[in-house]
Amino acid sequence: MPARATKVDVTRAQQIWADYQANHDISDRIGQAVGIDPSSGRIWFGKDIVDIGEQMKAEGLDIPLYFVRAGRDYYYRKGGRR
Repeated sequence: MPARATKVDVTRAQQIWADYQANHDISDRIGQAVGIDPSSGRIWFGKDIVDIGEQMKAEGLDIPLYFVRAGRDYYYRKGGRR
């Protein structure tokens, strides 16, 4: 069974992402998927979650990540407009 992210993991990943954005220009990556490892602080970019998963698999990694879309504070928001 895959590990579940904890509140601490999410908070740390969000801080890592905020720090990254403060120090790097991500304007050319807006809309891309971003995978953040809260343990190591490593960040992956890809077209979607599957793309990032394939990058990790190629490196022999199987770790839980926190995902967002560059330019947004979420990856996917469920629900429609009303």
